[in-house]
Amino acid sequence: MTHTAELIAVGTELLLGNIANTDAQMLSKGLSALGINVYYHTVVGDNPQRLKAAVEIAKSRADIIITTGGLGPTCDDLTKNVLAECFGRKLVYDEESAQRIKDYFHRLHPNGTMTENNLQQAWLPEGCTIFSNDWGTAPGCAFEADGVRVIMLPGPPNECTPMFEHRAVPYLQALADGVIASRTLKIFGMGESAVEARLRDRMNALTNPTLAPYAKTGEVELRITAKAATVEEARALIVPVEKEVRDIFGPLVYGADVASMEEVVLGLLKEKGLTMGTAESCTGGLVAKRLTDLSGASAVFRGGVVSYTNEVKAGVLGVPQEMLDEFGAVSAQVAQAMAQGARKVLGCDLAVSLTGVAGPNPDDRNNPVGLIYVALDTPEGTRVRELHLINGRARIRTVAATNAFDMVRRYLTGLPDRDA
Repeated sequence: MTHTAELIAVGTELLLGNIANTDAQMLSKGLSALGINVYYHTVVGDNPQRLKAAVEIAKSRADIIITTGGLGPTCDDLTKNVLAECFGRKLVYDEESAQRIKDYFHRLHPNGTMTENNLQQAWLPEGCTIFSNDWGTAPGCAFEADGVRVIMLPGPPNECTPMFEHRAVPYLQALADGVIASRTLKIFGMGESAVEARLRDRMNALTNPTLAPYAKTGEVELRITAKAATVEEARALIVPVEKEVRDIFGPLVYGADVASMEEVVLGLLKEKGLTMGTAESCTGGLVAKRLTDLSGASAVFRGGVVSYTNEVKAGVLGVPQEMLDEFGAVSAQVAQAMAQGARKVLGCDLAVSLTGVAGPNPDDRNNPVGLIYVALDTPEGTRVRELHLINGRARIRTVAATNAFDMVRRYLTGLPDRDA
């Protein structure tokens, strides 16, 4: 049986735009991995009439309803009351949940006094499966009524995410008539439309597993999803499709089931016992930030220089002033000198540099927005990549930084650099 789900986020702050609905993104990804179709997202404010109307609509078009938010201790936390009314369930007081709430409060506030309204969270629909909350106070729950499975989760993402992964997923897996497995391949160096064109006939022909592309900033994800009686059988279905994709795209595939290019680079640097440094102009330290966002980066990252001005390029990195005068800061020659200077100054095995025009206007030499030079200096020499990027300052900087990581990845895996 194929299940369809509707997500209902409860909270006026979502409608006002005060916070982003990141729960919906997380849940949609998680449900997709379980083979559950999500056809509708609904956001409704803290209003019982409008929430009830939204639930009635969801009942008519989904067999799984998942709500987020509205389970807290204040008067506008009304999700349980409305859902119980919609499905003819009365609320009952759960002593175990109440004790967990008290214990959690006293761990956080050893000398504080808990107000009674916190125990409002211990009232739950009669006969429901209770999802204990080890990350906050409000328990979640699930029940079945009128042919619909209802799951209620707390709204704060630091509670919603683990509650879904550790409480709701096992509950939902029991509904499946099989097991879903997926594998996500990451592609850098080709746009989504070009990737889709290469795979269109194959994607249309596949039924199990399926193959679908997802565009990210400057790169593409290809998700292969299979369903079988066991995880092993599902994974076996994925293997030949993954091989086919890798044969088509070759070194443009930079990883499978990895979070980012920098994660791959960090692993390669650790594996080979090498260190890296950066010299950044137009990206303002973005490469260094992305690498140091990862746990364990201190083992391989020596440091970075944000050489935003020519004075820093010359004074710190040792770029010759006559080179800056002749070619300008945005040039292959300066990018190469920046990388060489960074490797010397920082004492690292490899160094990348970036210089260019991120926008919104051309530079003083009339170099166009999006012209970026990325260089990688290694013991064997220096590689320089010229980029012509579009679609705004933020995207230009992000894609330029990913190109820097791609150059490092290719060097560490013995691949030639590619044409930008």
